[in-house]
Order: sequence, then C-alpha cells, then structure tokens
Amino acid sequence: MSPRHESPVALITGAGRRVGAVIAWRLHAAGYSLVLHYRRSAAEATALAEALEHVRPGSTLLLAADLADADAPKRLVDGVLAHYGRLDALVNNASAFFPTPTASATRAQWDELFASNAQAPFFLAQAALPALREAQGAIVNLVDIYAERPLAEHPIYCMAKAALAAMTRSLALDLAPQVRVNGVAPGAVLWPSDGKGYDDQQALLARTPLQRAGTPEDVAGAVLWLLRDAPFVTGQILRIDGGRTLSV
Repeated sequence: MSPRHESPVALITGAGRRVGAVIAWRLHAAGYSLVLHYRRSAAEATALAEALEHVRPGSTLLLAADLADADAPKRLVDGVLAHYGRLDALVNNASAFFPTPTASATRAQWDELFASNAQAPFFLAQAALPALREAQGAIVNLVDIYAERPLAEHPIYCMAKAALAAMTRSLALDLAPQVRVNGVAPGAVLWPSDGKGYDDQQALLARTPLQRAGTPEDVAGAVLWLLRDAPFVTGQILRIDGGRTLSV
C-alpha cells in the first residue's frame, strides 16, 4: 500500500462518459482525488483523466475492468489502495440498460444486467469495506426510479435495480456506524444512447411536475451531497426526478 494520500479518494465505476463523467468532474472540483473505472470507454476515460490532471496533477487514476468478472472488485480496490493508500468513497454508477421483453429474455441478458446493476456493487462494497471503515467513508449507488415503478419491456433491468435499492438499505444497516450507504434514483436525465422518440420524451416530461428533464449535474450534485454533506443520512434513496414519481 502506498503512503496515505492527502485528499479524500473516490472510486467511480463507469466514469468514462455520460453521468459518470459529470460525477467525476463534480467530485474532483470538491477536492476528491479519483479512480476512474471504465470497461469499453477507454478513449473517453483517458480524455477525462487528462483534463482532470490538467486541473490538478496527480489527482486521477484510470483502471479498466469488466465488472462481470468475479475478481474485478478486489482488483479494483487493490489498485486504489496500491496507488493512493486510502479509499473514502465508492460510487457505483456503472450500469447496463436494454430491453428484455418477457417472451424473449435470455439468461445471458439476465447475467449481464444483474452483473453491473447488482452483483458488482455488492462485491465492490465488500472489497472496499476495510478501507471505507478506516476512512469513516460512504457509498452511493446509482439506482433508478424504475426500481419502484417498472418500465415496460425492461423486467430484468427493473429487478436488478430493485435489488440494488434493497442492497442500499441492507448495507446501510449492516455497515453502520462506520460507513454510510445511500442511493440516488434519477428520473429522465439522459435518454438512452440508442435514442428515444421525441413523442415519448414529451409524454414523459408532461408527467414531470418540474416540466423538464434533469441534467447529469443534478445527479452529480446529489452524489456529492450524500458523500460529503450528509453525515447523519444513511439508508436513503434520493429521487432526482423533478417530482415525476408524485404523479401516476
């Protein structure tokens, strides 16, 4: 293990792009040094790390891993500790998302969706637990409002996120008082990368009291608050959805 790094250290999974990258920027601006995990987004993660290093040299570490691999959580945490000597925060952001209609869903799809959305977050928390306890640290899981209100044609994804929500509350109970565990459940923040029809987007926003889509910055702000500014909050899942879950 390296000598203990001066700044608090956060490991963010799926940090190379989209919401994960914005979370990285927000935590970095707040003084965290970062471990940026990625799987396929090597170019994006490298560009992000270079930009962050330009702001504050020596503040980022890139680690690649397929979270479906059973040994990935331990390798990631070992890499963090070898480089920084500490781990203060774990942000389980990486997530697979695609439809799985019940009539055609496969076991391979089940395995892929549960691997990133439930299995990896649990075993990352397990691997990180000694370091997080030493740091009196925190975990934030990126859940989804669909864990409570299922999305049509996505039963496996919804079940996996529901498992993550249950895990958030269970670990909050089991890891207290040294480690706090919370979740963030975004509503419409970023449309899926394969696109969403304009009419579908407008119908969704019409059911949102604040009448707009959220932004990745909305999510990142909630993550930072839970990690840094909410010392008496654990076992909670914040809905960052513009009030959408208030309506039917």
